[in-house]
Amino acid sequence: MKLAAIDIGSNAIRFQVSSVLEHSDRILFKKLEYVRFPLRLGHDVFGTNRIGAQSIEKFKKLMKTYKLLLELYEVDDYMFCATSAMRESENGHELVQEVHNELGITIHIIDGQLEADLINKAISSFLTDRTYLHIDVGGGSTELNLFVGGKKIKTRSFKVGSVRVLEHHDSPIMWADMEKWVKDNLKKGYGKVTAVGTGGNIAKIFELATLKPGKTMSLKKVKDIKRLIEDHSMEDRIFTLQMNPDRADVIVPASDIYIKVMEWAKANSILVPEVGLKDGILLHLLEKNRTQKKIEFANLEDQSKGKKTLKVK
Repeated sequence: MKLAAIDIGSNAIRFQVSSVLEHSDRILFKKLEYVRFPLRLGHDVFGTNRIGAQSIEKFKKLMKTYKLLLELYEVDDYMFCATSAMRESENGHELVQEVHNELGITIHIIDGQLEADLINKAISSFLTDRTYLHIDVGGGSTELNLFVGGKKIKTRSFKVGSVRVLEHHDSPIMWADMEKWVKDNLKKGYGKVTAVGTGGNIAKIFELATLKPGKTMSLKKVKDIKRLIEDHSMEDRIFTLQMNPDRADVIVPASDIYIKVMEWAKANSILVPEVGLKDGILLHLLEKNRTQKKIEFANLEDQSKGKKTLKVK
């Protein structure tokens, strides 16, 4: 079975096709195609509340390209999910309708709660029964999820994101609200807190820290890497640190968000699994298709039993 996930974010739009391989109780998603296109919808929306004409034109071309890739790879199921920038734009729903009418593609504009739930599907296998604060920093929003004893007990989405902070569209009130939420919900009885970071920026910070996969990264190391990046010009971030241009300018604002939340939570380390929204979408599609197959199988069994009963009569 081939599945595809399309994550329409505020800083970039990601497309991934994976083949699902199953062996005994193990499931492996083998990546067949991955495309990350730097269309910064948040630049338009957080400044004007609308997606501009030039971005709309590029967006439609990109959706047409992704549709062709879905057909070429003969994908069995797929899902397009749009997050912060699209859901806040005045013309986002109108654009989604136009894409549906012109290309037959359904784009789901998901809220912060569903966005967090999908990402949680992807990180759950990395967590134990300890206390974790999951921090997912996107271009337009940050999702925080508190896990205690292996269960998610609190979740909240905040309008604080890397693009929003970079372009000074963040609000001091929202920063204060996020700090209050963290401090109010982390009780002493929960014990030591480990942060879990998802998003392209924390993944790049982890890469620059040259740590082995599965190892936690200290808060001090996150701060050290942030200073390292700040000491490089934009050009050097691209050519020396090997960053995409649209990563080079947002990575410092993003690191500020991770650092602040970790400090508020008194989390001295952060786990960085290499997963994100697209991985959660793929897991959701797998669960959906498995459930559908079970229903179809049950219906076939019922039909079969019905035919046998008729034959007996």
